[in-house]
Amino acid sequence: MLNAILADSWSDSQYFVYIGFTLAFIILLFLAAIATIILVLFQKSNSDGIQGITGSSETFFGKNKGRSIESKLKKWTWILLIVMALLSIAIYIMQVIAP
Repeated sequence: MLNAILADSWSDSQYFVYIGFTLAFIILLFLAAIATIILVLFQKSNSDGIQGITGSSETFFGKNKGRSIESKLKKWTWILLIVMALLSIAIYIMQVIAP
């Protein structure tokens, strides 16, 4: 319905630019969501789980290496979540301002 309204009120070039940006933002949002899911799955769980039974010991180097990788994963997860929020807001604004 919205596409029919836009096609009547906008010129062809404006309409295709609008559709192009909308599709690009939706594709970027989809890719950011997939990347966020993958990063969350790579992160270590906060619970001990089966490791509590085995009593595995870690060295100082192993603990710091894990924390640095874990902190990078958390940082990139937050970055991607912010990107997803901004893209969602941009898509919403584009839908609202369309005549």
